[in-house]
Amino acid sequence: MSDDEEPMTHHQHPPGHPPGHRPAAHPLPAGRPRHRHRLRLRAAGLAAALLLPFAAAGCGTGSAADGTAGGARTGGTLVIGATGKLPNPDTVIGGAGYEGKRLVSFQLYEGLTRYDLSKTDGPAEITAALATSWKVAEDRRTWTFTLRKGVKFQDGTAFDADAVVFNLDRYLDEKSPYYTDALGAAAGEYAGGITTYTKLADDRIQLVTEKPNGHFPQDLAHVLIASPTAVRKTGSAKFSEHPVGTGPFRFVQQTAGEQIELARFDGYWRGAPKLDKLVVKALPDAAARTAALRSGSVNWIEYPNPDDIPSLEADGAKVVTNSYDHLWYWILDTAAEPWSDPRVRRAANYAIDREAIAEELLHGTAEPARQAAPPGTFAHDPADDTYDHDPDKARALLAEAGYADGFTTSVTVPTGGSGNLVPVPIAEAVQRDLAAVGIEVEIRTTDWSTLISAEAEGQVARGSQAIAQSTTLFQSEALLPLFIGTDSPFWTGHYSNPQVDELLASAGASADQAAREADYTQALELVTQDAPWLFVVNDRNPRAVSPDVHGLVQPQSWFLDLTTVWVAR
Repeated sequence: MSDDEEPMTHHQHPPGHPPGHRPAAHPLPAGRPRHRHRLRLRAAGLAAALLLPFAAAGCGTGSAADGTAGGARTGGTLVIGATGKLPNPDTVIGGAGYEGKRLVSFQLYEGLTRYDLSKTDGPAEITAALATSWKVAEDRRTWTFTLRKGVKFQDGTAFDADAVVFNLDRYLDEKSPYYTDALGAAAGEYAGGITTYTKLADDRIQLVTEKPNGHFPQDLAHVLIASPTAVRKTGSAKFSEHPVGTGPFRFVQQTAGEQIELARFDGYWRGAPKLDKLVVKALPDAAARTAALRSGSVNWIEYPNPDDIPSLEADGAKVVTNSYDHLWYWILDTAAEPWSDPRVRRAANYAIDREAIAEELLHGTAEPARQAAPPGTFAHDPADDTYDHDPDKARALLAEAGYADGFTTSVTVPTGGSGNLVPVPIAEAVQRDLAAVGIEVEIRTTDWSTLISAEAEGQVARGSQAIAQSTTLFQSEALLPLFIGTDSPFWTGHYSNPQVDELLASAGASADQAAREADYTQALELVTQDAPWLFVVNDRNPRAVSPDVHGLVQPQSWFLDLTTVWVAR
């Protein structure tokens, strides 16, 4: 927590209210599902957020720019070439995964909490944002948040408890005139467990969750707060055309799906960002991004093609990386032969030459994934690194499982998409490694939207026995059960381990960070041994920036703090 926060404490009653006092509360309508409501409606929305990881570490780590010799160290226009579509800028709707949230949503809006993105040497922690402190009661369900005073929305109106209630109504109360199915579905995974929200004072609010939720402060970083005045002015249907939040950048204009322009918000409570303007362009083609950086039409690109990195650096570009929570993997159908046999799944993992993929194909922009927990997370224990390249061991395990002559299988691979690196070439490298031990794989390609839309419906696009994709496991703990828990509404290869479920339940209910981390580490150890996935590589989140971009701090996170960045003019 930040310096102005109190340590987490426990209390029976909200301060200032005696036992028995009950302020006017906002319960959800009776009979309404309170957990993962309307998940089906989210389809590509939540699935994209779940399945898009992308990290950092390789060509260079930490800050991308120390400054220039003399001259202004503020201002300029940062133009970013993004790898995918741009998000719907209406708060939580998004739709472009974590990249869209990183570059747009988190620049326009904030939640009661936020990620501390100022460090490069450890996973980003949750700290204060629109709330300065929080307490959880002994029931482990009742949370009291003290709100930050003096915060203004970008339209000049004041942030207070009424604004929080208005936004929660918009996300959770179907009777609100500003509620939409899209908002309710998108907010469900982070706010869906809230049963009651109560204004205690202008600067205090109480939130009650259906079950104990130890990572609730982390969840609330994703429950973004919009200006009630602005929403009332436009209505929810038009709010995306004029979005207003409390974030460091204010909306200027957009060409839907192609480009969005933001400008510095001088009234930002943490202090105005250094940039004058921030422009984000959708450039899904890697070659187009590289060409745009070379031509000067952008001065920053997300995920440069690894083959282009040497020439970009020769041209003076800075390539910044760092480890973070990312895994590129294959989800195997553990309910059907041959993947139903854990010996076969382990054999396939031993067959993969991860070092060659990370170094020769991806030029050091990724690192070998030898276990389920990515190195850039607290759940990673080097002692759990299991799967080295050992074809002899792979063949022995296949023979033990009755597949000495190998078998044929299939995998669906996206042709691109946020966090997917260069998915087809990686899949082809894995295909060659598996063929060397007798496993013949047919690669079936599809676009990213089709893959994740089918996955959100519990299906596999093109009917394969596996899916190749990328994801983040810990950027939000709320999502972890959807990857490794039993009965996920998404297609997860039918993986189920009661011990993993117990550990997830224990972790999720505990407000003790150390206890949660221990449970998650143990759960991922079990996943590593069960091998429901082929663990391939962990991305290092490379981005290439022109020499005139300064002040970038690359944390061990999918997200970035762009308030420190400036462009020399």
